[in-house]
Amino acid sequence: MCPPEPRSLPPKKVPAASQSEPGTPPEAEATLVLVVEDEPLARVSIRATLLKAGFLVVEAESGEQALGLFDQGPAPDVVILDIGLPGLDGFQVCQAMRKKRADTAILMLTARADPSDKITGLTLGADDYLVKPFNPGELVARIRAVLRRSALQAPSTEPIVAGDLRLDPRSQKAYKRGVDANLSPREFALLAALLRHPGQVMSREKLAQEVWGPAHQANARALDVFVCKLRDKIEDDPDHPFYVKTAWGAGYISG
Repeated sequence: MCPPEPRSLPPKKVPAASQSEPGTPPEAEATLVLVVEDEPLARVSIRATLLKAGFLVVEAESGEQALGLFDQGPAPDVVILDIGLPGLDGFQVCQAMRKKRADTAILMLTARADPSDKITGLTLGADDYLVKPFNPGELVARIRAVLRRSALQAPSTEPIVAGDLRLDPRSQKAYKRGVDANLSPREFALLAALLRHPGQVMSREKLAQEVWGPAHQANARALDVFVCKLRDKIEDDPDHPFYVKTAWGAGYISG
């Protein structure tokens, strides 16, 4: 069995205590970052780094508080999310946020260099992953990288039709025989990438770039988890797939 899976933007109202420093570039001042970190010193350090780089910052010290701000406050462009939170952990918060929005970038933080944490985070919808301790400059660079990827990812709005499937890029929904297949944003991106290239073998590396962005390092195991879940949702017989076939030793192919 596969492991468990993991609004338009409202005008931003900048919290007075978290405005960017004077002299920062105007384009940076439009970017709002939600920092979710339970350790006060770490939170203060991240906040100072982001303000110096010209970002707007709002803070949360728990998963519950973060979800409240995410739902009720101005929509963040980026969420910096620590995994080891009290109460709801970072994985739970990431999954809840990703179900609500597909366009907010999520960068997860952890004190453990455990590959399984990275796989779990990416599977639940995170865009990137950073292990503590990290260089402040790297954090800023990664934020800017995920923002660039988001800006570059402007897929065609034309529907994609293949067999009994119909994908609507505008709503990010896939329908099988007219019924919503309930795909996650990452599952939708994976399926759309395959269906846009019918009959073409796509490597795991290429598909990982389609799903997580061109700067992301491919992770075959995380991608295979997505494929497994996707087949369960769209195939009549997941053990004998029609839409997402394995090209042994090469990657995956549709059609």
